[in-house]
Amino acid sequence: MDVVVGLDSGTTSTKAVTAGVDGRVRDVVSVGYPLLVPAPGRAELDAGELVGAAIEALTAVAACARERGDRVVAVALSAAMHGLVPMDDDGRPLGPLLTWADDRAAQWAQALVADGRAPDLHARTGTPVHAMSPLVKLSWERAADPDRVARVPRWGGVKELVVAALCGGRHVVDRSCASATGLYDIRAGRWDGEALQIAGVRAEQLGEVLPTTAALRGLRSEITSATGLPADLPVVIGASDGVLANLGIGAVRPDVAAVSLGTSGAMRVVVPAPTVDADRRLFCYALTDEAWVVGGAINNGGSVVRWAAQALAAGLEPAPDLVGEDADELDARLLAEAETVPVGSGGLLCLPYLLGERAPWWRSGLRGAYLGLRREHRREHLVRAAVEGVCQQLALVRDAFAATGLPVREVRATGGAVASPLWVSTLAAALDLPVRIADSPEGTGLGACLLGWHALGALPDLTAATALVAVHDPVLPDPDAVAVYRQLRPLAERSTRALADVLTTLDALDEVLPTVQT
Repeated sequence: MDVVVGLDSGTTSTKAVTAGVDGRVRDVVSVGYPLLVPAPGRAELDAGELVGAAIEALTAVAACARERGDRVVAVALSAAMHGLVPMDDDGRPLGPLLTWADDRAAQWAQALVADGRAPDLHARTGTPVHAMSPLVKLSWERAADPDRVARVPRWGGVKELVVAALCGGRHVVDRSCASATGLYDIRAGRWDGEALQIAGVRAEQLGEVLPTTAALRGLRSEITSATGLPADLPVVIGASDGVLANLGIGAVRPDVAAVSLGTSGAMRVVVPAPTVDADRRLFCYALTDEAWVVGGAINNGGSVVRWAAQALAAGLEPAPDLVGEDADELDARLLAEAETVPVGSGGLLCLPYLLGERAPWWRSGLRGAYLGLRREHRREHLVRAAVEGVCQQLALVRDAFAATGLPVREVRATGGAVASPLWVSTLAAALDLPVRIADSPEGTGLGACLLGWHALGALPDLTAATALVAVHDPVLPDPDAVAVYRQLRPLAERSTRALADVLTTLDALDEVLPTVQT
């Protein structure tokens, strides 16, 4: 069988997936690497290790294809968004890559909001003004060392690094990843002049922007030697991981939303043209020139249950190691306990902002809170309330869709959390929508494969992915639970607005209020 390799370089691993034009996944290889958090606020990757993982994964999956007798006809690239790394003229990294989770630039985002420039920047670039974005990261870097920012030959992210490593140092980026930088005017189709000025960089320091279906040729000789792939193999530059997840799960019609619910979460829909909501709650990133993805990402997903396992489960026996399978088993035990609690957690609200929050608030310094605690509440109430709080955040994103004229009728979901019946039933009720779970967990990698087939002309219409991608029967929302969550959601929204300044002020006191004794 002819196959395309989808090479997906993420925040903690690179996956290489092969799939035929029928959308069936043939092989999956994963190569992991650590997210480096050497101090509060920092979240970095060793850029050289990331590139090495991409080459290792591609080599391994090419070997799998050969063993099957499959022929690799193209490689299509997916990359995590919002990374920032300095590079030399040949595309080699000059330092660590700052990931989306690095929030040291939060005060520069706040400054752009305070001086009134954020709404217009968001409207033109499709990217919220937030510490995650390369625009804000560069403005922070510029404040510390303006000469260095101007002197670095190239600035880029995950995609630019991988392309340079595979294809002879070319400095190019796809329109999808460019549209997630906060530096690119999504309607004019060029780097944005005001954003460049704020960041302190020149357009020539950034990559040449290509359509996501552009095919590069000329694999490096060391790559062909390692992988056995031909030097002239098409390398489809591809898109960002978030938009490709929509394609890989078959959520490519405006009325079908994709929800990713793993450690963090997101809800996204595909629209035919760039769209930014009036209240600036949603992002807009390119999938192709004719398909754009509107949505909102949340920082806190399944991680809230993992936190509960660490903070609240000390009495469970046998004592777990809180890593690997032990941690997954403990999460499942806590979720099973939480299922015994009535919907609404006995009037307990959780604002689940353990890692700050993105959509719909876009405030890095938000902290979490429980509201309505009574002596009757137990661990299982706290866990259920945390699950409900996360799903309510995704419901606020759904509300922003509705306000923008994007009614959603179905959700397709993927991610580690959707293995739990409690997560899925709560999500369906909070959104008041049927939820279908993807048959394959390789949504992003499969999306890259499908975009590769589209670039080769074998999949003319991306909406065909809706029929190609297998999903389970829908989980329907329980009407009684829907009514409860509809009543509680405005309270959670009002509480966040009322407490936001208090929570961010507490966050700013980190240095004088340490978490542990020193």
